[in-house]
Amino acid sequence: MGIAMSDELKMIAQPLEFIPAEPFSGFLDRLKELLREYEVELILLGMPRNMDGSYGEASMKVREFEAVLKNSITAPIKTWDERLTTVQANRALTQGRAKKKKKRQNVDSISAAILLQSYLDGLA
Repeated sequence: MGIAMSDELKMIAQPLEFIPAEPFSGFLDRLKELLREYEVELILLGMPRNMDGSYGEASMKVREFEAVLKNSITAPIKTWDERLTTVQANRALTQGRAKKKKKRQNVDSISAAILLQSYLDGLA
């Protein structure tokens, strides 16, 4: 899963890292470390939606993940429309001429940064 952070002024998002989702206990341990280290105020989860705005099967999986996460951490969790973030991340990496291996490693964290930036822009 891609992880991104904002600056202290909540103006600029930047990719932080990729954490493998499996094993879930390893993911959760690393997430908790980041929550403590960066004093996270909010976790923003990408909510997949169909292009017509409806929710599909993937969004149900995110809701299930959100429920499990809420039982494991104390930080508030919010979902945000993630439509086209992966497309934008792939385009940015392609334009930056990233090598295929590097591209695969970075696309999730860059998608997370795009999602977070969209949220931050909505706050302004």
